[in-house]
Amino acid sequence: MAAEAASGPHSLAAMRERWGPRYRWYLLLSVMVGTIASIMSSTIVNVAIPDMSHHFALGQERAQWISSSFMLAMTTSMLTTPWLLARYGYRRVYVGTMALLLAGGVTGGLADHFLVVLGARVAEGLAAGVMQPIPAIIVMRAFEPHEQGRASGVFGMGAVLAPAVGPALGGVLVDVFGWRSIFFMVVPFCIAGFVLARRFVPASAPGGLAMQRQARLDWVGLLLATGGTLCLLNGLVELHGGTLPLAAALLAGAVAALVLFIGWQRHVAQRGGEPLMNLALFGSRNFMLGSIVAFIYGTALFGSTYLLPVFMQFGLKMPATQAGGVLLPAGLVLAGTIAVAGRMVYRVPTNWLVSGGLALLAASFALIPTVGLQTASIVLILWCVLGRIGLGFILPSLNLAAMNTLDKALIAQGASAINFLRMLGGAAGVSLCGIVLEWRIAAHGDALANPATSPARIAAFDEAFLILAAVCALAIVAAWRLRDTEAVVAARTTPRPGAAGESSSR
Repeated sequence: MAAEAASGPHSLAAMRERWGPRYRWYLLLSVMVGTIASIMSSTIVNVAIPDMSHHFALGQERAQWISSSFMLAMTTSMLTTPWLLARYGYRRVYVGTMALLLAGGVTGGLADHFLVVLGARVAEGLAAGVMQPIPAIIVMRAFEPHEQGRASGVFGMGAVLAPAVGPALGGVLVDVFGWRSIFFMVVPFCIAGFVLARRFVPASAPGGLAMQRQARLDWVGLLLATGGTLCLLNGLVELHGGTLPLAAALLAGAVAALVLFIGWQRHVAQRGGEPLMNLALFGSRNFMLGSIVAFIYGTALFGSTYLLPVFMQFGLKMPATQAGGVLLPAGLVLAGTIAVAGRMVYRVPTNWLVSGGLALLAASFALIPTVGLQTASIVLILWCVLGRIGLGFILPSLNLAAMNTLDKALIAQGASAINFLRMLGGAAGVSLCGIVLEWRIAAHGDALANPATSPARIAAFDEAFLILAAVCALAIVAAWRLRDTEAVVAARTTPRPGAAGESSSR
């Protein structure tokens, strides 16, 4: 059956022959639809958190788990993508993630209990995590080096455009139909994903290889990674509102899990097995620096994705529709910036693009404290737009810079690892923003449970945004040390004509 997947009518070679030179773009479009659904499910729910908090009578800490449970599931499941693709192939993995995402959306929309909602969010997170590394693998394998920047830009533009529109549409849906309607937004994208998978997604494993039915998942590594992530997130929560000894024990457990995970991955590799995360990846200087940047900027990005809607609705007392509308222009600008930045990857040094983008993102967070209760909405829109311009310069170039130095056999592992570290930073960022926000609001003598806002509450939000600005500035230190490979420099100066697809060596 594995041989049939590599040579049958649904193999990569057969589909290239059937669809011609444009096939690689059709394949990218197909996985882009699934990624749009997964990203939308991760971000759009934030607009509905206040409405869900009232419906289920949730405090800030429990409401935070609506986002954190998704992030936790998505973060840990990313590490399984290389194994899943090798064992089951592109098509089965893609269709399986779409089915799980669809089930999570429908279940969440029909749920009457908060625990069922959390279960639905976990299911959506598992599907989204497996999906996230796949586009980067396709860009690195199906496109020639001089096309990878453009492909990343096109994919990035599509991947952020729908989520950019999502919060605005989601705000309208929440105001008109309630929070349940948010969960059903993934349904049309999942259906479209099923249709496109049937036509364009190959059954074979990455590189057009036969599926490896004998491939074994590193369950010990996965349990250590999951346990360590759980300890980290719960330890951060316990730092505020909990007991210090328990927080210290959980954070110590996270450190112990990290040490054991590294030791186990080395042990598996020495025995000739397939570790969950191949530590040889970090022998590449660019990959190591890119991973550091991805973790830090993930903390700031996903922390702000959680914090901004809460700031607008609990701090500025905007209705959900208006809050979504404020984020819409920034999302549209982000989509356009990514398309432009994708073409700049082989014209401008990577460290300039990534560092400049981080600087703009930091400036955006630092300027948000200028917004108060009497400030016109256009000011907040401008600061959000500034940050999304910076983000647009980071997204297409960071993954390419980190993975261009890797051996082709490590590309799937590299895409999985860097996405895992970015999302681990994001999961920590969401928790940290919730902790810092409650801490500073309490320090100013207020509480989110109070129905009315106040200058003290706004001051607490301002301090949280300034911390995010400092986090972004920290990432610039690592980003500035990124260096382009000789192949990238050559592609920048002497671009080659378009290739028909993935070379046979891949």
